[in-house]
Amino acid sequence: MSSSTFYTSIGYKILMALSGLFLMVFLLQHLVINSMSVISPDLFNEASHFMGTNPVVQFLLQPILIFGVVFHFIMGFFLDIRNRKARSNSYEFNKPAANSSWISRNMVISGITVLAFLAIHFIDFWIPEINFKYIQFLPEDPTRYYHELHEKFALLPRVIAYVIAFVFLSLHLLHGFQSSFQSVGASTNKTRLTFSKIGNVFAIVVPFGFIVIAIFHYLTQH
Repeated sequence: MSSSTFYTSIGYKILMALSGLFLMVFLLQHLVINSMSVISPDLFNEASHFMGTNPVVQFLLQPILIFGVVFHFIMGFFLDIRNRKARSNSYEFNKPAANSSWISRNMVISGITVLAFLAIHFIDFWIPEINFKYIQFLPEDPTRYYHELHEKFALLPRVIAYVIAFVFLSLHLLHGFQSSFQSVGASTNKTRLTFSKIGNVFAIVVPFGFIVIAIFHYLTQH
């Protein structure tokens, strides 16, 4: 491998890691707001109304988020293809099955599952929101958000789909969290164990929190 190819590969991994870290911050923020729907409908409506009407969020952060999601998954597929080509040349010698976990070797599988979930999530929430605001130009109702979220989980198949998606998200994060910090140079020999523990907690607690929210709204249907 030439030095230019080596540094290009490192650059790709850093970009992948930075987009992943950005999306993890969004996940945490999204969980905090959605958790309010379990605590108080009024609190959830207030937070959602602010996020849904704030121009900085709508016209700056939201496009950045969409770009981050698209970029992360395209870069992930690109790097997976590169890695598979590289492994095919030295498979017998490196024995990847013995030297790496199933999760790390199949991040693209968990990634595709999460991407499919995001498509469902966009259909369920983002597209109706765009239709509400910018196509039908309906008057804003600050109390509508809880009802819209609550009714989405009235059907058991949708709840099951969300649970499965968050399980795969957890698998994706179990490797992706530590890998991201390692790619940007924050995870060293001294800090690797700490980042591994934090990553395991994040990868379990955050998806589990979303699962609890989905099940809560299903069980509290009237």
